[in-house]
Amino acid sequence: MSKIVNISNIAIGQGQPLVLISGPCVIEDYETTFAIASYLKELTQKLDIPFIFKASYDKANRTAINSFRGPGIKDGLEILKRIKAELDLPIISDVHRIVEIAAAAQVLDIIQIPAFLCRQTDLILEVARTGKPLNIKKGPFLAPWDITHILEKVTSTGNSQILITERGTMFGYNNLVADFRSIKIMQDTGWPVIFDATHSIQLPGGAGTSSGGQREFAPILASAAVAAGADGLFLEVHPTPDKALCDGPNALKLDTLYDLFARLKAIGKVISP
Repeated sequence: MSKIVNISNIAIGQGQPLVLISGPCVIEDYETTFAIASYLKELTQKLDIPFIFKASYDKANRTAINSFRGPGIKDGLEILKRIKAELDLPIISDVHRIVEIAAAAQVLDIIQIPAFLCRQTDLILEVARTGKPLNIKKGPFLAPWDITHILEKVTSTGNSQILITERGTMFGYNNLVADFRSIKIMQDTGWPVIFDATHSIQLPGGAGTSSGGQREFAPILASAAVAAGADGLFLEVHPTPDKALCDGPNALKLDTLYDLFARLKAIGKVISP
């Protein structure tokens, strides 16, 4: 039986409305992050799309040592806490170290396990023990059926509030490919599956000292994922992606989102009237 994961007043899973997890890759500053969150809230309210705001306070898995990582846990969580209170939004961000978990759990509604850390047993167990919902990003090196081992780690703690996110699979060097069979395969575990359309068109390390991306294909993959039955979408966005301090090449521009979100909602209605 398919499980329903509840985040604040949002129900995620089969038979529920398509949920959107969206925001910038990383917190650049309070003003920019608040502006993005405010824009997305207004847009999703207009289209009646359940919305969870995403931004990272620290991106530890950067290509180069001098890549921008964000404000760090102390200042970053304070910014997320302010946005959560001021805009009344559920918040998701990722943790990279066990020492971060207790502080992050005080602010976040969902704790995200980064794709490259999805097999780190101790990290997963400690996050699960908070009792908070988890979003597990499937590593691009894993087959979709291998997610069952990660789920067993989480449920061993008694935590069953789990989302699984598909974000593409490594396809040779510096490239990813999205296999839409994985949505159904992972949904068969019983938990909701989110499709990350912007990381699935990332070119890891493809820009030399940073990752590249092909953002023009993200709307196509997002549409296909909704048609394939994904329970939600994960999209990184920015007012000016070419000037973003992290993952700009695969981020979508804010002023392109209305038409995209309207189309995605329409596709969702067709497959789940």
